[in-house]
Amino acid sequence: MESKNIELNKVAKITLYFWIMKVIATTLGEMAGDFFSMTLNLGYIISLAITVAFLIVVLIIQLKVSKFNAAVFWLAIVGTTTVGTEISDLMDRTLGLGYAWGSLILFSCLLFTLYLWHKIENGIKVYPITKSRIEVFYWIAILLSNSLGTAFGDYLSDNMGLSYLTGAIVTGVIILIVILLHYYTKINQILLFWIAFIFTRPFGATFGDLLTKPLAKGGLNFGRGTATLIAAGLLALIIFYSNKKEATAKSQVV
Repeated sequence: MESKNIELNKVAKITLYFWIMKVIATTLGEMAGDFFSMTLNLGYIISLAITVAFLIVVLIIQLKVSKFNAAVFWLAIVGTTTVGTEISDLMDRTLGLGYAWGSLILFSCLLFTLYLWHKIENGIKVYPITKSRIEVFYWIAILLSNSLGTAFGDYLSDNMGLSYLTGAIVTGVIILIVILLHYYTKINQILLFWIAFIFTRPFGATFGDLLTKPLAKGGLNFGRGTATLIAAGLLALIIFYSNKKEATAKSQVV
């Protein structure tokens, strides 16, 4: 009878696989967002409405499942990266705020969300998460982080004039520094998690741009449809492999 009262974890464990899947999900979300707004030429407002509707449906499912479900969780991550792409582009191109102001606004919103999370819950943790209220904070922070990462990545390429490859190298170096700080310093691990989460967004996005943008703009000129299918297939394979490996490890323990 007591097992019915156990609150089960709802989110992915922070491992190397987590970050690999995060980067791929980011790449997938970037290309999906561009597919709606640019390839289908729907515009940023209509594209945002479509992607927000998708994200709401997936998040409702995610919030209702009783325990961590890898497929649903990573669909939600892809949804936040796609919506994040549309939010960033809407702020820059439709509202005319520019990526610098957009980044500042999103950064302020993220800080405020983390402040409320810490104040209301007496701390912040990203794993495990068992309570619905904490999970809501988690997904709001993830959406804002992905939106901020998109705006910052676009700032590097559009405002600073960096090529997609150079932008990926810059953000990759930042991620490497965060990894080193994680292993060799006592800096707050939650702070490092959110820094890494933000910068894996532009890293994945610039990688997506590298695949899909024209050769004249420093890209490899792959079609968005083909690149999206490749990213989706790769993400599915890694989810399957990591779940199988975790199940094998648990069976060996038992």
